[in-house]
Amino acid sequence: MKVLLLKDVYKLGRAGDIKKVANGYGRNYLIPQGLAIPATEKSIKLAERIAEKATERRAIMNKELQGMAEILQGMELEFGMRASETGKLYGSVNAMMIAEKIKELKGIEIDRHQIVTESIRNLGEYVVPISLTLDLLPEVTVFVVRESEVGKRPAPVVEEELAEQTEELTEEVEAAEETVDETEELSE
Repeated sequence: MKVLLLKDVYKLGRAGDIKKVANGYGRNYLIPQGLAIPATEKSIKLAERIAEKATERRAIMNKELQGMAEILQGMELEFGMRASETGKLYGSVNAMMIAEKIKELKGIEIDRHQIVTESIRNLGEYVVPISLTLDLLPEVTVFVVRESEVGKRPAPVVEEELAEQTEELTEEVEAAEETVDETEELSE
């Protein structure tokens, strides 16, 4: 079935687009939720007007949500979970847990449907995009660690510290090379 999208639908299209979708998806989800209408000749004529209004609405929403996106971008969340010796979790970290952690830390309410991730089932570091709008997708970093290791994650190395360490190592290597050269001269 062909539908005319009235609103932006993630992974389907933008408002004003005419898309071919499965009958059940159109009839049971898109149309009842007010996201689309069946594409008829009359509705196709409305498509351009709907697209213009949606573009204006999208620009306003992007402006309003830009501040929230800046706060969320690069945010780090840590979850302490029980896990087996192989790193497989007893349970999982899901979108609802991520949304609750963001609300707890920053006071920003995010719908769990905006968090674009499958449930996390292993220990490790994951980059999780959050779909504020189709154009704004800030990414948060989720660290899943054992319960006993919460808060013990090493702090990220700042670029300046990294540059200092590199400079120190370079000096040590140069000093070692000079020592080797002097040793070779003495042995000759």
